[in-house]
Amino acid sequence: MKGFAALITLTLTCLSHPQLVAAAATPRLFLVGDSTLSIKSADKRPETGWGEKLVEYVRPPLQIHNHARNGRSSKSFREEGLWQVVLDALQPGDFVFIQFGHNDQKVNDPTRFTNPYSSYRANLRRYVEEVRAAKATPLLLSSIVRRNFNAAGTLVDTHGPYPAVMRQLARDLEVEFIDLHTLSEQLVSKSGVERSRDLFLHLPAATHPNYPEGVADNTHLNPAGADAIAGLVAKELCQRRHALRVYFSSCD
Repeated sequence: MKGFAALITLTLTCLSHPQLVAAAATPRLFLVGDSTLSIKSADKRPETGWGEKLVEYVRPPLQIHNHARNGRSSKSFREEGLWQVVLDALQPGDFVFIQFGHNDQKVNDPTRFTNPYSSYRANLRRYVEEVRAAKATPLLLSSIVRRNFNAAGTLVDTHGPYPAVMRQLARDLEVEFIDLHTLSEQLVSKSGVERSRDLFLHLPAATHPNYPEGVADNTHLNPAGADAIAGLVAKELCQRRHALRVYFSSCD
C-alpha cells in the first residue's frame, strides 16, 4: 500500500507540474566544448567530432544537442555568447557534458588562454554551478590526447596540468567526471605509432578533395577515431551506472 500511495503522490505531482512530465518524456544531453567534440562542416570532412558519433550509441527519447565549436576554450566559449545560448535552453532534468582544455593552453592568444590553476578552474566551476542552478546535471570530461609520439615510440603528453585540474575540481564539487585524457591515452598508446594514424585526420595527397595536398593532423579525429572515443564515453557511462545509461544501447 505504501508503494501505491507513493505512486499516486508522484502522479499528482507530475499532473500539477507539467514541466516535470516534459523533462522526463524528452531527456536532453547538451555537449559543450571544442573541435574534438563538435559537428564538422562539409569542407572539413572526413574530420569528425566524437560528439557526432555519440548519437549512434543512444536511442530515443534522448536528444543530443551538440553546441561544441572549433577553436573555443572555457573562456572564449562564454565570452562569445555561446554558453548563454545553452544556458537559456536548459530545463530541469537535462544533462550537460563539458570538455575544455585544448585551446585553454593557447598562451599566445589572450582571447582563449586560461591559467590552469586559476581562470581555467574558475571557469569550469562557474559552468558546473550554472548548470546545477538550472536543475540540470553537469559532467566534466578531460581533453583527448594528441597523437604525439617521441623517437622511442612513447606517447608524450601535451596538455600539462589541465586534465589534473579538472579531475581535482570534479572531486571538490562532487561532479561526475570522465577521465577521457587517460582513456584516450591508453587507446592511442595501445594502437602504437603506425596504427594510431588510423584514428586521426591523416590522408595522403590526392585522396580527398578537401585535402588535395594531404593532411597529417594529430589533434583532430577521423570517423573511426571519433567512434572509438564515443565508445569509450558510452562504456564509462554503462560501467558506472550513470543515469544516462538507460538511453545507451551499448549498456544492454
